[in-house]
Amino acid sequence: LAQAASAEGLALAAAQRTALRTSEGEMARFDPGKLLSSLAQRGTPLIAGAGVLAGGAYFVNNTIYSVDAGHLAIKYNRLSGVGTSTYREGVHFLLPWFERPIIYDVRARPHTMTSLTGSKDLQMVNISLRALSRPDTSKLPDIYRRLGLEFDEKVMPSIVNEVLKSVVAQYNASQLIVQRELVSRMIRQRLVQRASDFGIMLDDVAITHLSFSPEYEKAVESKQVAQQQAERARFLVLKAQEEKKRTIIHAEGERESARMIGDAIKANPGFVELRRISVAKEISNLLARSNNRMVLNTESLLLNLMGGDCSLDSGSDSAKGRKK
Repeated sequence: LAQAASAEGLALAAAQRTALRTSEGEMARFDPGKLLSSLAQRGTPLIAGAGVLAGGAYFVNNTIYSVDAGHLAIKYNRLSGVGTSTYREGVHFLLPWFERPIIYDVRARPHTMTSLTGSKDLQMVNISLRALSRPDTSKLPDIYRRLGLEFDEKVMPSIVNEVLKSVVAQYNASQLIVQRELVSRMIRQRLVQRASDFGIMLDDVAITHLSFSPEYEKAVESKQVAQQQAERARFLVLKAQEEKKRTIIHAEGERESARMIGDAIKANPGFVELRRISVAKEISNLLARSNNRMVLNTESLLLNLMGGDCSLDSGSDSAKGRKK
């Protein structure tokens, strides 16, 4: 039994030594230093290629820039500051890290602003103005130094309110309506002059809305109604005067006509007979055109031109005989 136990112990010890040698061999086979050195020898070209591609992409991305249509660009240099040259639309080059482009939109942009101000007669006026503004291309470096990219948003509201208040205060409320074109022209002149101090050019300035307080509008409406009523009353007076003149002229004409007829009768007794013949002719013409046929006394129609008095006497005698 003792010999068997000693043999098992020797076999176990031999197995442990063998396992220890195997693990030491495996550790020597997977040495990290050897592994890294082998990877470095094989992956150097790949790493170099990836670095060249990354560097090329960075160089191209930071060396070339494009300017769209309707835009202008200036350059900022880390050593010299903002340059004075401007670059139009197209592809341009710059030095990476040392330079960067600053692109401006030089197209006209609309701005609509509303201001509440007082007129010369102390009436509150709500006026809206629309302006088309763009930067002066020759002053882009100065504009960037003083105002930045959002130059119009910083300048336009303040100068528009200032100009509107100064111009509107010179006119009465009624003049603002009647002389609107003159007011718009004056606002444009002053606004163009004021904006030029900041390097901003205005292509168009127009008043789009002009309103007053509700109390003033009611007063104006009442005034217009009163003026219309006064004009109507004046018209009625003139109409009455004209009617009076017409009546007087007509009466004078009738009087003159009667006087002339009287003079004609005095001068020529046959004038009455002539007038009777003329009237009988007119009556006969009317009866001839009439569709109705009636038997009437010629004396009542002034158609008995021969012996009118005798017929009247005979007619009266016959009427007396019938009465008897």
